[in-house]
Amino acid sequence: MKTFCRAFSILIFSVVLFLPNASSDEYMKWHLPEGAILRMGKGRIERNIVFSPDGNLLAIPSSIGVWIYDAQNGKEINLFGRDGIPVTSVAFSLDGNILIGGGSDGTLSLWNVNTGKDVMHFIAHSDEITYIAISPDGKTIASCGGYRDETVHLWDISTGTHQTTLIGLTESVMCVALSPDGKTVATGGEIGDPTVRLWDAASGILKNTLTGHKGYVPSVAFSPDGKFLASCGGWWLDDTVRLWDAENGEPIATLIGHSDGVNSIAFSVNGSILASGSDDGTVILWNVETASYMDTLLEHTGSVEGVAYSKDGKHFASSSWDGTVIIRDVLTLKPKLTIEGHTMHNSSAAFSPDGQTFISGGFDRKVRMWDPSTGKNIKSLTGHIDDIESVVFNPDGQTIASSAQWYDRTVRLWDVTTGTLKNVLIGHNGGIYDVEFSPDGKTIATGSRDKKVCLWDAFTGYNLATFSGHRESVLSLAFSPDGQLLASGEYGQIRVWDIKNRRPVGELRGHWNWVRTLAFSPDGKTLASGGSDQRVLLWDVNNWEHKTVLSENIGGVYSLTFSSDGRTLVAATGKNDVGNIYFWNMKSRELKKTIYGHSESIVSVTFNTDESILATANWDGTILLWDYPSIIKTFVLEADVNGDGVVDISDLVIVAQNFGKIGQNAADVNGDGIVDIADLLIVAGALDVGAASPAAYTHKMREYFTSADVQNWLTQAGQLDISDVSMNKGIHFLEHLWQIFTPRKTALLTNYPNPFNPETWIPYQLAEHADVSIQIYSSDGQLIRTLDLGKKTAGLYQNKGAAAYWDGKNEIGEPVASGVYYYKLSADNFNATRKMVIRK
Repeated sequence: MKTFCRAFSILIFSVVLFLPNASSDEYMKWHLPEGAILRMGKGRIERNIVFSPDGNLLAIPSSIGVWIYDAQNGKEINLFGRDGIPVTSVAFSLDGNILIGGGSDGTLSLWNVNTGKDVMHFIAHSDEITYIAISPDGKTIASCGGYRDETVHLWDISTGTHQTTLIGLTESVMCVALSPDGKTVATGGEIGDPTVRLWDAASGILKNTLTGHKGYVPSVAFSPDGKFLASCGGWWLDDTVRLWDAENGEPIATLIGHSDGVNSIAFSVNGSILASGSDDGTVILWNVETASYMDTLLEHTGSVEGVAYSKDGKHFASSSWDGTVIIRDVLTLKPKLTIEGHTMHNSSAAFSPDGQTFISGGFDRKVRMWDPSTGKNIKSLTGHIDDIESVVFNPDGQTIASSAQWYDRTVRLWDVTTGTLKNVLIGHNGGIYDVEFSPDGKTIATGSRDKKVCLWDAFTGYNLATFSGHRESVLSLAFSPDGQLLASGEYGQIRVWDIKNRRPVGELRGHWNWVRTLAFSPDGKTLASGGSDQRVLLWDVNNWEHKTVLSENIGGVYSLTFSSDGRTLVAATGKNDVGNIYFWNMKSRELKKTIYGHSESIVSVTFNTDESILATANWDGTILLWDYPSIIKTFVLEADVNGDGVVDISDLVIVAQNFGKIGQNAADVNGDGIVDIADLLIVAGALDVGAASPAAYTHKMREYFTSADVQNWLTQAGQLDISDVSMNKGIHFLEHLWQIFTPRKTALLTNYPNPFNPETWIPYQLAEHADVSIQIYSSDGQLIRTLDLGKKTAGLYQNKGAAAYWDGKNEIGEPVASGVYYYKLSADNFNATRKMVIRK
């Protein structure tokens, strides 16, 4: 398709404005998934940040959407996004009324900044959009795709119409920029092709290739006068900033000053200064004319991801993975204000025994303490020198233990009241992936990359014992409720240890990948395990026999927890950049409910003491609190049309086959007396993403659906006023399905059966809408029959319900004789011919 037309326009977000009399923490409840009651953390900051043209707003792309801040006071104004999907790059329209975001799902979205309404969204790439840019005249959007896309496209901003595709790309593109005159596109390449390339914007033809960078090129920028092009090298492989002649591509200077990879660059409004932000946590300012060092800004404590100048020339902003955005006065370079609250990847989380405090640890190397009643980050504990892997409370609630990976190799014990460091446990020769307190709080267990499990005295920090025997890193630990047993998981197996006698008592094999999480049932009779093999297994503690495979193909299982009565097992998972929460009835071993909609993997799931709240910590850097009692009440899977205990493609097929039927019908999911688009969207939105992504089911779905069917459903959906999260997810599923069903090339395919008698089906595919007909000729070239198929939409016409059908008769209804015949597909300007045989 050269043109994406907006099939429907739905209001995804209501207007959310910061009002003087509103709670300053209201943003913690903006656009929550259905069933969630509070969000802690704003998600991690993505690569580029931008000021609005008037300099009053600052847009920050994040792992949960685009945050809009008042650039004068740092207040939260709005959160734009679609179903919590990460937005990787943003830009404002020339007049500042439209915000454009590139999503991790390949979708370009346009929002009205003033009303908060969704203006337009369309699928622009088949993978994550790594960067977007706006032409200086404000008429064109440039977008580049991720690792599996390898394309750069130009789009008309007012209609979403495709304009140009850059020709000849063979590797992923990390960044894109348009020259001030709009005639040249600059791109930076991914690992494997760390080049800067210049393209003709009108034709998409390559003009020049600039070499010198190593690793990859995360950012490129033209100077305002179009004289210079700047680029930077990412990761430790390249810490340079380079200046080029934008006209001929000749190198001008290599700027050296950073000690680690450079992530972003930006020219000042007058073009005299170039700013660069690096993984080393610094921002360096360079004099462009002399290609010399000017100054270093040091306030950030983590990698600097984005830098931006306001167009009025008054302010400069930088964003960091330390969770802060600093806005400075351009003349003095002094920080004017600091925006806080963004968080890096979470890795572990836990409630305090009294439920009054929640802790999380992640890749910002901080142990964060939260008030779960308000969502505020009340304290941060710092000291680890590498990413935190595990955090846990002592059962008495007075001590927090945290461990870190790779270079840190320590467990740190913190006083909950004061936040001071009480002790440091040292002894492992590798990063420590898990730390657990025994039920009585007297012993600490640790599992490490050094393949060992250690026991420590929780009060003195003395090493009590070291268990050896694992062949790989120990990723997970769990004490039995009575504290007599300790289970430890590695790659493909679980070991069980007798704590009192310091000896192994069981070796459990059943997983075929990393065992990432372990949990004993409250009665101590069952051990649950989950891992990277996407399975949850149950084990009998009495004889260590494998009880059952509770589930398979649900995504990597990162966290398991039992309800206090042992009746429910909850699993946190992640697969294909989507996180789900699964709930099983432990008596029947049946899946009771699945919560969908997380944009990234869920790394931790835990209850508070009275189980009024279920908390999930996401890889996107946020923590969601859920009303668990209300979840329990909705364990009936309404979208499970065939009643097999799971919502999958079979349920979608049943709804499609009963479309339009009136009266009592299992396919009438919402019970309104008719099977229609609302029922289809409910089922599509409830599909198990781990097992039912559109691509995974394409072959099976082609037996029942055509692209025309899907397009018709999307058209009907566009006539509905939909605010339900699950139904919006169903629309998103259908959008991806329609894209998959739309081929890149028009083609005539082999008829089936062939030879045949007396009938055959002729399949074909269309890359664009066309008037279609098929002519059948005898071997001597005589026209025998014309099948006028009419106007057809782009898509696949392969199954018997969609392919052209010939009954083996001529125009007057007489059966034709045995022999060789030829059939020709005419689709507007496309023609193709194939041979078939009738054998009687």
